[in-house]
Amino acid sequence: MTYQEDFTLPTELLSLIAANGFDAVPELIRIVINTAMQTERQRYLRAAPYQRTPERLDYANGYKPKTVKTRLGEITFDVPQVRESGFYPEALEKGLRSERALVMTLAEMYIQGVSTRKVTTILERLCGTSVSATQVSKAIALLDESLEAWRQRPLCECPYVTLDARYEKVRQDGQVRDAAVLIATGIDLQGKRHLLGVSVSLGEHEIHWRNFLESLVSRGLRGVQLITSDDHPGLNAARVAVFGGVTWQRCQFHLQQNASAYVPRRAMLSDVAADIRAIFNAPDRSSAEIFLEKTVAKYEKTASKLARWMEENIPEGLAVFAFPAAHRRLIRTTNGLERVSREVRRRTRVVGIFPNEAACLRLVSAILMEIDDAWQTGRIYLTFEREEPLQKPK
Repeated sequence: MTYQEDFTLPTELLSLIAANGFDAVPELIRIVINTAMQTERQRYLRAAPYQRTPERLDYANGYKPKTVKTRLGEITFDVPQVRESGFYPEALEKGLRSERALVMTLAEMYIQGVSTRKVTTILERLCGTSVSATQVSKAIALLDESLEAWRQRPLCECPYVTLDARYEKVRQDGQVRDAAVLIATGIDLQGKRHLLGVSVSLGEHEIHWRNFLESLVSRGLRGVQLITSDDHPGLNAARVAVFGGVTWQRCQFHLQQNASAYVPRRAMLSDVAADIRAIFNAPDRSSAEIFLEKTVAKYEKTASKLARWMEENIPEGLAVFAFPAAHRRLIRTTNGLERVSREVRRRTRVVGIFPNEAACLRLVSAILMEIDDAWQTGRIYLTFEREEPLQKPK
C-alpha cells in the first residue's frame, strides 16, 4: 500500500476531523460552502480583494449570516455581499435545492403509498448510505411535524391578500371525489410575498372558506386592505363574515373570461375583449366608469345579455383604482396565485388520485413551503410608499 503524503484538505480541516470525527461534519460543510461562496464572489467581481483593475464590476460589502436547516441540523453560513448589484452565490442555493429535493422526494413517495422498505432503498441511492425502516418512519413523522409547524406559523401585517381554490382527486369510502385546495397569499409592508396558508377539504363550501380565513386571522394576519379573488361559491359569504370591512377586488382576468359566455357571436369576441381591457386599463376609476357606461350602451342592442352582465359585474373589478397606480398590475388579478397553482398541479399530477385528504395536504404543503422559502430569499415584489395612505378615501 502506497503511503499518501499530499492531502488535498487544508491542515485546519484535517485537525478538526481528527479532533471531533463525524461531529465535525456540519462545521466542515460550513467552511467548504463559505469558501466556495467567497470564490464565487471574487469571480463575479472579476477582481481579487483590494485589487485595482478596470475589469472590476463591483465591490465586496461584507457578509450576512443565513441559517439553513439541513439533514445535519441548522448551519449558519456567511453569505458574501456586494455593494450594488444583485449577486447571490449559487453554491448555497444549490445546497438548499438539494435539501428541498430530498424532502419532496420523501413526501411524494410517502403519499403514493410506497412501503418504508422501498423508501429505504431509494433513500440509500439518494444519501449514499444505508437507512433503516425505523429511520424512514421517524423522518416521515418529522416531515409531518415540520409541515404542520409551517402551516401554523405566526403571520404578519399584509395589506394585500389573494385567495384561490383548485381541486385534486381524493379517494374516500371507495369513491374518487374532488377535494378543494384553498390557498392564500399576501404581500407584507416590506413588499415581500408570503404563502399565508393552505387547507384541503371535500367541497369548497362556505364553512370551509370561513374556517380557513378565521385560521389566518388567529395566526396573526392583520392590516388587510384589499382581498383579490374570483367569484368562488362560498368564498364571498365567508369573506364578508371574516373580513367584512375589507375592500374586495374581483379578478379582472376571470371577469374577462366570464364575459365570453355572454357574447352572442364569435366574431364579436375580440372587440368585446378590447373594450373590457380599455375599462381595466383606464388611468383612474372615473375614466373606467365612463368607458364602462359607453361600452354598455354600445352593446345594448346587439348583445343585451352581455350589456346587462357588464353593468352588474364589471364594477366589481374596479376596486383596485383606490390603490397606488404602481401596485395595480400586481393586485388586480389572481394571476400570481394561479402560477403557484400550476406549479402545484405539475408536481401533483404524478400522483393522480390521493389516498385521503391528509396525503393531499402533505404534498401540497411541502410544495408551497418550498415556494414560500424562495419568495423570502428572493427580491422585493412591490414597494410601499409610507408617506401616503395606501387606500384613497372614497
